[in-house]
Amino acid sequence: MNIVICGAGEVGRHAAAVLGEDGHDITIIDQAAGTLAAIEEIMDIRTLRGNGAQADVLREALVDQADLFIAATNIDEINLLCASVAKGVGVRRCIARVHHSAYFDQRGLPYGSHLGIDHLVCPEHVTAETIAQSLRNPGATAVERFARGFVEMQQFNVTADAKAVGKSLAQLRLPATARLAAIKRNGGAFIPAGESVVEAGDAVVLVGDPPAFESAQKLFTTGTTRRRHVAIMGGTSMGVWLCRALKSRHFAVKLFVADRARAEELAEKLEWVTVLCADLNDEAIIAEEHVHQADSFVALTSDDEHNILWAARAKSMGARSVVAVLQRTTYMHLLEHVGIDSAYSPRVTAVTQMRELIDDAPLRQLASLAAGVADVYQVRVGSTATILGTPLREVVFPESIIIAAIERREDVFVPGADDSINPGDRLVIAGPSGIGPDLKKVFGIE
Repeated sequence: MNIVICGAGEVGRHAAAVLGEDGHDITIIDQAAGTLAAIEEIMDIRTLRGNGAQADVLREALVDQADLFIAATNIDEINLLCASVAKGVGVRRCIARVHHSAYFDQRGLPYGSHLGIDHLVCPEHVTAETIAQSLRNPGATAVERFARGFVEMQQFNVTADAKAVGKSLAQLRLPATARLAAIKRNGGAFIPAGESVVEAGDAVVLVGDPPAFESAQKLFTTGTTRRRHVAIMGGTSMGVWLCRALKSRHFAVKLFVADRARAEELAEKLEWVTVLCADLNDEAIIAEEHVHQADSFVALTSDDEHNILWAARAKSMGARSVVAVLQRTTYMHLLEHVGIDSAYSPRVTAVTQMRELIDDAPLRQLASLAAGVADVYQVRVGSTATILGTPLREVVFPESIIIAAIERREDVFVPGADDSINPGDRLVIAGPSGIGPDLKKVFGIE
């Protein structure tokens, strides 16, 4: 595949390296000659100095002959413009990286479709959602994410006094956007039917919309329901995403922001959060705000070293779990040695999303729910599928398959019985291992 990338920053360079290793032909555009020279020394890719928003530069980069254009600069508006111009020049598909929620949420206007852009990628949003999910459901023993992070698979161990024990699947009041996809029992596993009964000691595998897991977990596990205290350091866009993801009576969130103007802005936007204009280098602030007693401490400023040092310090002071966000992966191998429980890189998240989006395979196995028993698949619906436009309640599917999500352009949703499938939709499906041939027949895959 021929891929043109605009922007030689952290995301652009990482995308070029990873996609180049995958065997794609890469051209990277940037206006900084020194940056391009440094890239040429370590990567076997073509570089072009120029403005990626100008059609003549894009034509010189052979965008009109490219399979994919990725706009990955640090400025949203430039990325939207570059991707739109690339589409106008003739690229087959384009992806724009955005940071701001107004663009990603497409508030007031569907920016992607309006500008002819195939996909908008917001790694800060997905990273924040991933962190939030780990904080919301610390009892999950396994977590996988699909459909750009909008769908998850989680596994919970069923406790003896859980509400679900002794009840059949038909009797359980699961959230509408969650599906029980597999049950593991006594070293084996099976796909449950409506009459299958949950037993203490089972491990249940759920697939669905991430917000649904908090209430779904209560059916299968018991434990403390006290309010958990989360301290977040950094008023970045990711910090805002994380605060929004944790908006719940189950969390008390404190957000520490160094800049006063930014702190005042966020205090107005995030009324459920305690926003503090404070420098955590001040020992008095640490003591007064009880940072050492936090259930979770998350450092996500724009400074990697600062995040590492503060996460490590919070852990040493007594915070139960700490998270550091790193733009670069240089220090990842050190984190375990300084007590940091987990780390996330938006750069890696962005490229992971891009790799998923450019995979043209109409049928892919994404993950295993239970080895040899059940898997998660991604299916791209063909134009000849016989079920197109038919409400799901009227469709006879192969036995034991679950449609966990429908991805339709920029929208991802867990379908209800009245929803239908369109050609080109990407489906996340849980079903028996080896069911690929049946899925091809049902969904018009040649």
